[in-house]
Amino acid sequence: MNKSQIRIKISKIRKKNNFKDLSINFNTLNKILNKINIKDKCIGGYFPYNYEVDALKILNKLEKNYIIGLPKIKKNFDMDFFQWSSKDPLTINKYGIPEPTSKKIIYPSILLIPLLAFDKYLNRIGYGGGYYDRYIKKIKTKKNILTIGLAYSFQKVKVIPVNKYDKKLDYIITEK
Repeated sequence: MNKSQIRIKISKIRKKNNFKDLSINFNTLNKILNKINIKDKCIGGYFPYNYEVDALKILNKLEKNYIIGLPKIKKNFDMDFFQWSSKDPLTINKYGIPEPTSKKIIYPSILLIPLLAFDKYLNRIGYGGGYYDRYIKKIKTKKNILTIGLAYSFQKVKVIPVNKYDKKLDYIITEK
């Protein structure tokens, strides 16, 4: 299957079924975070959209010990992360996705990434805009980061076709 076929197939499954009662294994995430030595305690998350795994539940638990950031979409398929807390207001972007109103850019050391599909090689497929691949490439010129994909186990496919722009993740965590 090519990327478009995988996107269509997994999107239909995710939309058709109600997976809101499934949640990411937070203990697994905590083990990963405790294992690594991150000095600046800065995590980039995302606002769940289109039946994605709810990262807000995780971010709410982490905001006691970490600075949290959410992405804002910019021109030319670019994005940056801006500081946010669960008490802060959000605005809706042109895609209908809530974004922080903060003007304080942060550079996360840990990035929680939504995805449509993944494989056992830690490759991912998003919606096709390349926002996260570009962001990972850009931020890795400034600092080391840990990339963690959040997904439901049913989103795993045999093989994701990759190209030179695709960035492999460090971890993928599911409800299992």
